[in-house]
Amino acid sequence: MTLTPITADLSEFPDELHEILRGARLYDSSCSQEARVIFIDRDSGYFLKSAPTGSLRKEAELTRYFHEKGLAAGVTRYVTGGRDWLLTEKLRGDDCTAAKYLERPERLCDALAERLFLLHAADCAGCPEPNRTASYLADAESNFRRGHYDLDLFPDSWGFETAEQAHSIVLTSGHLLQADTLLHGDYCLPNVILDDWRFSGFVDLGSGGVGDRHVDLFWGAWTLNFNLKTDKFRQRFFDAYGRGRVDEARLRVVAAVEVFG
Repeated sequence: MTLTPITADLSEFPDELHEILRGARLYDSSCSQEARVIFIDRDSGYFLKSAPTGSLRKEAELTRYFHEKGLAAGVTRYVTGGRDWLLTEKLRGDDCTAAKYLERPERLCDALAERLFLLHAADCAGCPEPNRTASYLADAESNFRRGHYDLDLFPDSWGFETAEQAHSIVLTSGHLLQADTLLHGDYCLPNVILDDWRFSGFVDLGSGGVGDRHVDLFWGAWTLNFNLKTDKFRQRFFDAYGRGRVDEARLRVVAAVEVFG
């Protein structure tokens, strides 16, 4: 995580956030164009995410749900108006892109797989997103019709030559995806926080809910390939998770869906 010192005018923020921002050291820690994230260096630390109105509601609900299970930081405030603002406590430790974790790739791979297995074994009763699979498939169809796609997620394995080819897989095999497992939804190294290898919690839970475990398996394999600059850990990751629970047919469906973002 990169932290860049910033100054901010309190008038840019909702009144409800002024007290916690006033006098605190602030750092930009954004990693995407969709949302801005500010680290607030006060008490044990806070993260403040802002994004267009309504876009953080689901993340706030899911973060609270995961927090109740001991799997995420506490939500301090969710404010909506001209923009959405989500204030969460800082978890102890660092995300899995920290050098001390990347320098031990075998241990990191196994830890990522074992933590995912434990997440998928959790009770998903009462989840505020009870059928993520339905919206997941609907989003893929909508994005296909809008011409929004990326064929390069896994060009050497699950890559598709055309958007139409990927869409065909979604249409013919999308029914294979189930909605029976609590998912992170974006299971990547920056979204898993470890405190000296001890699990601390998950962040960025806006794509979570009850869905098919192969969504997280896909992203777990993807992030090891992307962050370690090699795909050699994919099979180790699946073995550590439990090879008998990995269905290549469903992984291919997920890969096809993910073509459409």
